[in-house]
Parts: sequence; structure tokens; C-alpha cells
Amino acid sequence: MRATVAGLHAEVVHYGLVVWTAGNVSGRVPGEELFVIKPSGVSYDELTPENMVVCDLDGNLVEGAHAPSSDTAAHAYVYREMPEVGGVVHTHSTYASAWAARGEPIPCVLTAMADEFGGEIPVGPFALIGDDSIGQGVVETLKGHRSPAVLMQNHGVFTIGKDPKAAVKAAVMCEDVARTVHVSRQLGTPLPIGPAHIDRLYDRYQNVYGQRSPR
Repeated sequence: MRATVAGLHAEVVHYGLVVWTAGNVSGRVPGEELFVIKPSGVSYDELTPENMVVCDLDGNLVEGAHAPSSDTAAHAYVYREMPEVGGVVHTHSTYASAWAARGEPIPCVLTAMADEFGGEIPVGPFALIGDDSIGQGVVETLKGHRSPAVLMQNHGVFTIGKDPKAAVKAAVMCEDVARTVHVSRQLGTPLPIGPAHIDRLYDRYQNVYGQRSPR
């Protein structure tokens, strides 16, 4: 998991979702009450499996020579409250964060949004860094919601997934659709997709699309 999480940090850089040392990826350690997360304030080009940080689900440092990310308490809260989640990502990606600054959900006006998010990308409450308040907002917003992404008001994006790679994919897709819907609104009023069509698109993408193991 150290190697996986370190490698995925290169992906968020590749897709332009972070600048400087902002943002983080974490991954739950299978079978353990632990997760791996980026160390605080370390440059992305200096990240290695060895300097990843291991924490327990209360956010306490278990293993590592560096202090964990300042968002560790938020990640820990998500893992405690959502046992199905195996990966969490936080970014301040430009277009998605612009929607967050407005406190406005991204409406489902693209089939790609219906596929990945099952509807609009919701907005979570404003919360300060330092304790698990952000994590509480993430969980309150995403529990019972099909979207794996939430726009935390005035802050940025948090995404979840069955594993860290899925959470990174959601973050990449969130920024992509945030940009496209923004451009669409400059041209006029985007056309909404009806709920029944969203349901069909989501079901197809989640259950039919891609390569499936033979039964």
C-alpha cells in the first residue's frame, strides 16, 4: 500500500490536480485498522514508498519518519465511518474548487457525469482544517449518495473509492466535468439529463462497461 499510494500521488500531479505540496492520497491497508497517507509538506517529486506515513483509524501515527498530512483526521474519520471505502483523495483542482468556492453543486448535464457520479456532484459544508470536521462533512454528504466526490465549500474536492486508484479516478473525472460544465455555462444554459436516463447510464457504466470476469 505504501508503493500504491506513493505512485498515485504522481497521477494527481500528471493530471494537474495539485500544486506545490497541496493535496493528498490515502489508502486503507487491507485487513488492518490502518491507512497510508502522504507526509505533510513534502514535495511530490520527493515522495517514495519509504516516506509514506502509516496511521491508525484515529489518525495517530503508527509508522513513518514524517508527520502525517494535515488532512489525516479527515481521512481517518471517513475510514472509520465508511468501512466500504478503501481510498480517499483530496485536491484543490482549479475548476472543481471554483464550484466549491461558489457553494454550488455541479449539475448532471453530461453522460460522463451520470456514468461516474450517478447525478450531480454535491457540495459539503464549510469546515476548518485541524480536526475531523472536514471528514464529518464528507461523510454526511456522501453517505447515501451515489457520487464518490464532494465539493467542500470554500475548500476543494474530496473523493472516495473502493481503493486508492478508484478515488484518484473520481478526482480526475470530477475536475474534467467541472471544467466542461463551466465552459458550457459560458455558452448558455446546459441541458439537464432526466433522472431515468441518469439511472440507466449509471447502471450500465457500473455494471456492464469495461472488461468483466467470466462467471
